[in-house]
Amino acid sequence: MTAKNFLGPNPQTPFPLEGNKSVQFIKPTIARKNISVGDYSYYDSKHGEAFEEQVLYHYEVIGDRLIIGKFCSIGPGATFIMNGANHQMDGSTYPFHLFGNGREVHVPSLDDLPIKGDTEVGNDVWIGRDVTIMPGVKIGDGAIIAAQSVVTKNVAPYTVVGGNPAKIIKERYSDKVIEEWLKIKWWDWDMKRINKHLHFIIKGDVDNLKMDITI
Repeated sequence: MTAKNFLGPNPQTPFPLEGNKSVQFIKPTIARKNISVGDYSYYDSKHGEAFEEQVLYHYEVIGDRLIIGKFCSIGPGATFIMNGANHQMDGSTYPFHLFGNGREVHVPSLDDLPIKGDTEVGNDVWIGRDVTIMPGVKIGDGAIIAAQSVVTKNVAPYTVVGGNPAKIIKERYSDKVIEEWLKIKWWDWDMKRINKHLHFIIKGDVDNLKMDITI
């Protein structure tokens, strides 16, 4: 079978690599309604754990969502902290209400908590090993998050960040080239079209890619 005709693994298959239970396409493994993941995004687990186990403090009553785009690579141990982890900050941060004995009357309302909104990851994002992403962070298309980083703020498209807290290391391309990638949006193409132009996508050759397609 030639590369031209090869469409790749079925994105609805949880384990796309035969005999490998660590690498999992995330979308077909998701049970929670408040998590949305695009086709072909995968999680490379440490011990075969499901991706959902890495999404912590995610309670439906709060209403926040985790949204991940297509073709993302998420390394072992990457963790998403959701808004349910937040404590009140205008007085004591201790959650007295959790321990009963009449203290349930002090359960904070959602308005009392520092809710940061949905956590969003774009397309073609690489999240390294043991990264922690905090509530409400927005990560743009094509971004790279270095291993063991703690991401507390939004990350612009095609930007490399790292550290605790994560800071900008560099932009992958010039502003003009980034704009061109964001116009092309190759991740929204069907797989036949992606395969046809795969060489230029992999090489990051936006100039030849533009010549070969109509944006």
